[in-house]
Amino acid sequence: MAIVNTANNVMPSSLMAAMNPTSASTATSGSASANSMQSQFMTLLVTQLQNQDPTNPMDSTQMTSQLAQISTVSGIQQLNTTLQSLMSTYQAGQSVQAASMIGKTVLANGSTLSWNGSQPVGYGVNLSSAADTVAVNVLNASGQSVDTMNLGAQPAGVLNLSWNGKASNGSVLPSGDYTVQVTASNAGATVAAQPLISGQVTSVLNDAQGAQLDVAGVGTVSLSSVAQIN
Repeated sequence: MAIVNTANNVMPSSLMAAMNPTSASTATSGSASANSMQSQFMTLLVTQLQNQDPTNPMDSTQMTSQLAQISTVSGIQQLNTTLQSLMSTYQAGQSVQAASMIGKTVLANGSTLSWNGSQPVGYGVNLSSAADTVAVNVLNASGQSVDTMNLGAQPAGVLNLSWNGKASNGSVLPSGDYTVQVTASNAGATVAAQPLISGQVTSVLNDAQGAQLDVAGVGTVSLSSVAQIN
């Protein structure tokens, strides 16, 4: 796993390798494999022709079918090589995009609010469509509701919100992790509402799943789960 951090702002060699995939060597290997298979097939075919029964020669239809099959296999191998090259290029683009997000605050899919006892906690909600009723419920570690908020009618998209760490009665809650739940509806019909957690990107992790973001106070999140960059 490669890491890019803000301490020295140095991009590791493994991430540089991901940004410059060796598609040429992969293509060469795939081509060599296809050529080897074709060569072996032709050797077998020639041997079969040389040892066939003169009174019962090979059916030309069978020969044509065999040639078509080996061509199909070769084409599939070349297609796989092309797809691997495209995937390497896509992952390289992800790495560059992710590295540019270091130091920025993002809203990503998640429901855990880390309350430090003094500073308001930023979070958000992503609504799939407009809603006439949006309600937020905050639960403590025991699953008990400690605060509720009615946001009223809201448009579709991302809402930037914050929680002051207080219970519904106004008392300050102890520091720790809390869970936020969101429900939304429009004319009585449920509207999909995804809670979002906020944090600053401190580094980029590059692994088998592609580029991942290390977000302070949140943990590791994928690029696809980022709803907003502030």
